Amino acid sequence: MATDLVRRIRGLKYPALLRLWDQVVSGATPGWGQGQAFEYLILRAFELEQVEVQYPFSVNLPTGINEQIDGVIYSPQVAALAESKDRGAMNIEPIAKLRSQLQRRPSSVIGVLFSRGGFTLPALALSQHMTPQTILLWHGDEIEHTEKKKDGCWIGVKIPNGG
Repeated sequence: MATDLVRRIRGLKYPALLRLWDQVVSGATPGWGQGQAFEYLILRAFELEQVEVQYPFSVNLPTGINEQIDGVIYSPQVAALAESKDRGAMNIEPIAKLRSQLQRRPSSVIGVLFSRGGFTLPALALSQHMTPQTILLWHGDEIEHTEKKKDGCWIGVKIPNGG
């Protein structure tokens, strides 16, 4: 199933990706599971900017826990675990989960949380008081603005188009 979704999203260029964004906003994403269209759209937007991405995957930890990763974004300057939520304001749980995932990775890896519904005040407070500051928060308006500008400026790093 996941391979089909990767093939499907990779078939989209900017105009179709913007139409998918409008469908995500309206809540009408036929053929996609809950939140999947948003999750894959974010990664595809990076990919269209010539940034390497890894689409959602699972990692089996030695403890027997199956860790779900929404995606990874690799640029020459940064590697980032991506977590995407297409629902109301995100509370602290996804931030705590991502922080835990980052603790099992090299210290140079950062986290990026994409939330179409924004973040609660406790989530914002938690993100500002974590040390080190390794998780960036993107809310829906920022995502939409960047999607429509498609200026290649993602996760605070200007990424040259086409190299």
